[in-house]
Order: sequence, then structure tokens, then C-alpha cells
Amino acid sequence: MVLDGEFQDYCIADEQTPEDVLEQAMKWACSNGADCSAIGESGPCYLPNTVKDHSSYAFNSYYQNMKHKGGSCYFNAAALISDLDPSHSSCKFESLP
Repeated sequence: MVLDGEFQDYCIADEQTPEDVLEQAMKWACSNGADCSAIGESGPCYLPNTVKDHSSYAFNSYYQNMKHKGGSCYFNAAALISDLDPSHSSCKFESLP
């Protein structure tokens, strides 16, 4: 539930970033604090099965889990902050205050 005036932010893949760069950054995020189980083959965020979509989920998971511990949404310039919720169907992106 979002309270009025509460800013929600999401960390998503920059569409201009090459796929190999996104893939490397996603692997790093999944090894360093992101919960990447939802983008596994049977997970709710597996589809669409694209590097950009999976990277966005991994980047956001890392960012939400680590932003109060010094983590950022940078990933070697592969990601950016958005206030638009990228959730779709059963795939829900977290936004923590």
C-alpha cells in the first residue's frame, strides 16, 4: 500500500546497455544480495525471458535489499532509477521505503 506523498523508486536496466553488460551486472547482483529466485525457470518473473527483464528484476531486488546499507542502482551505468512500477502479471517488483 502506497501512502500519499510516498515516493516509490525502482532500479531497472537501462535499455541502451548492451546485453552482455547487463548479463554480467545481473550475475553480480544475484551473487551480492539480490533474490533472483523469481527469475528462475519456474519463477513468477521468468517471462518474458529476456536479459533486460531479468536484469531489471535482479537490479531492483539488489537495490531494495541494499539501499540502506550503502548499495546503489548503478551497476557500471547499466541501470537507472524509475518511479514507474515495472511489475507485470504475477511478477511483482518490490519498493521499500
